[in-house]
Amino acid sequence: MNVTQDLSFLSLITNAHLIVQLIMALLFVISLTSWTYIFGKLFAIKSARRLTVEFEKTFWAGGNLHALYQNAGKDRANSGPLARIFEAGMGEFIKSKATYTASRETMDTGAILDSARRAMKAAFQREMDALESHLAFLASVGSVSPYIGLLGTVWGIMNAFRGLANVQQATLAAVAPGIAEALIATAIGLFAAIPAFVAYNRFSYDVDRLAIRFESFVEEFSNILQRQSR
Repeated sequence: MNVTQDLSFLSLITNAHLIVQLIMALLFVISLTSWTYIFGKLFAIKSARRLTVEFEKTFWAGGNLHALYQNAGKDRANSGPLARIFEAGMGEFIKSKATYTASRETMDTGAILDSARRAMKAAFQREMDALESHLAFLASVGSVSPYIGLLGTVWGIMNAFRGLANVQQATLAAVAPGIAEALIATAIGLFAAIPAFVAYNRFSYDVDRLAIRFESFVEEFSNILQRQSR
């Protein structure tokens, strides 16, 4: 018997029990999906951070707000989350003022500011939902994958010990392949869980930092609109 060949990684997977193979296949799909979300979220957060910094520099440079509003509305998909929040607030502010002007009613500054703030809060929630998408999946992978792998390990060890009932003498060589193939399931589960858990923690921190910047901008921009409406 060629022990090296029998105990190779690929051989242990192909010779494993059907249930263990199904668990390994499930973990492989979960890991592949997890890595897809990890790379996608990595680029999305990096892009959001870069566009946020660029918009903050342009905004605080002291340019005309109406011109900045028009530029932000030209390419909303690539303008960045903070630019879209600004556009929502500024757009609602302009519309509300135009409504009072057209109706010739006395302008209610508080109502206009509240309307602009609500529009920015709604845009803020949409941007946060986009940034937080798939984070729950990564958290679930990080917490559940080891247990799925453990299920495959338990099942494989059970089969390994059941196989000992059919041999005259129980030796390490007889039980080693079954235990080895069972432990591979746990290894695959950890391989899926560890990157997902690390990525979830890192992305959660990055998203929280962006949320703080967005909320600060909403408050500061609301103060600017209040001064302009006087």
